[in-house]
Amino acid sequence: MMNKPILGSLGRNIQKLRMAKGLSLSQLALDAGLAKSNLSRIEQGEGNPTIETIWRLAVQLDTPFGDLIASLESTVGENGIQVRLIDQGLDNPRVDVYWMSCAPNTVKQSEPHIAGTTETLTLISGALLAGENDDLRQLEIGKAHTFAADVPHTYQTGDEWTMLMTVITYAKQDDAIQEVQS
Repeated sequence: MMNKPILGSLGRNIQKLRMAKGLSLSQLALDAGLAKSNLSRIEQGEGNPTIETIWRLAVQLDTPFGDLIASLESTVGENGIQVRLIDQGLDNPRVDVYWMSCAPNTVKQSEPHIAGTTETLTLISGALLAGENDDLRQLEIGKAHTFAADVPHTYQTGDEWTMLMTVITYAKQDDAIQEVQS
């Protein structure tokens, strides 16, 4: 469960991005597969959105997940997985780095991220089977595995706590788009 200041910050970030894109509350809720009342509660700093819900909103807002949680000074977690944003790059392509801790015997099905996104996982401890759903790989400690994250993908831990670093690289933007956003 996220605390009140974190929920408030998340809600303000979502609302600011939604309004900047000219989307109504109803339209964003529909696009993200949420009830309008749930999105309204999230924007007001109420409710308790899941990581998947935050990812879906990021995809619909065409913005990196890290932008929604950037000002959150704590870990976001649910269902045995905790995620903390370590750093965000400001270059092109955009790169965000996360620390993840996963409980034993956890399976996380992840929905596709923004088109052109890749993930690079480095296993720190534990055991992890991860990657695109049709190409799961057993990761080795200290070795990196990169896969397309704009398709459904999965993380599956073994029978011990698993720690990993996740580097998310977004598609390189062409110069015209980049100038508009800066």
